[in-house]
Amino acid sequence: MKYYDFALAPNPRRVNLFLREKGIELDTVQVNLRAGEHQTEAFRQVNPQVMVPCLVLDDGTVLAETMAICRYLEALHPTPSLFGATPLEIGLIEQWNRRAEIEGFLAVADALRNGEPRFANRAVPGPRDYAQIPALAERGKARALGFFEDLDRHLAGREFVATDRFSMADINCYITVEFAARVDVRPTAAMQDLNRWFAAIAARPSVQALG
Repeated sequence: MKYYDFALAPNPRRVNLFLREKGIELDTVQVNLRAGEHQTEAFRQVNPQVMVPCLVLDDGTVLAETMAICRYLEALHPTPSLFGATPLEIGLIEQWNRRAEIEGFLAVADALRNGEPRFANRAVPGPRDYAQIPALAERGKARALGFFEDLDRHLAGREFVATDRFSMADINCYITVEFAARVDVRPTAAMQDLNRWFAAIAARPSVQALG
């Protein structure tokens, strides 16, 4: 297998945190997004969607979605389980993975890609060009803050997001909060449970190893 990464980008950071929690090491190629290496013809031959992360299997199959990569590797390395060990755990973790991505992560992505000049005509990642819609930037920030409010309430009296153990839901929520800082959206001081949880996750050795 060969893993294509850009360590600074939020989607690869989700996979990279997963890998560290699982203790999995992969043959890794860095693709510098800032230098446009994902737009080169050579990388298009690897992933026509021109995005990282992606995982190329030994038979040439390409997994080019963050959660698909993590689920595949979880199936190969089932312990420690990060997607749940019981039907209830699986359902709860999946629920919070979806909420984190739809309500939080994608809202931040809208704010970033529709608000920063460097993404002019690149408001949506992938092989096609799309014009920015400035109103989506402001809406994205509002949606992300709304997600933080919901997550703060949910975390009252809880150590982890979905179950009584660290899971992929914690990874997705943590990286979402981290990512939101790039558009100047952060948990407020009043969000004490969210801030407590975030500090505890940030102190984990796997997160410290990300840099």
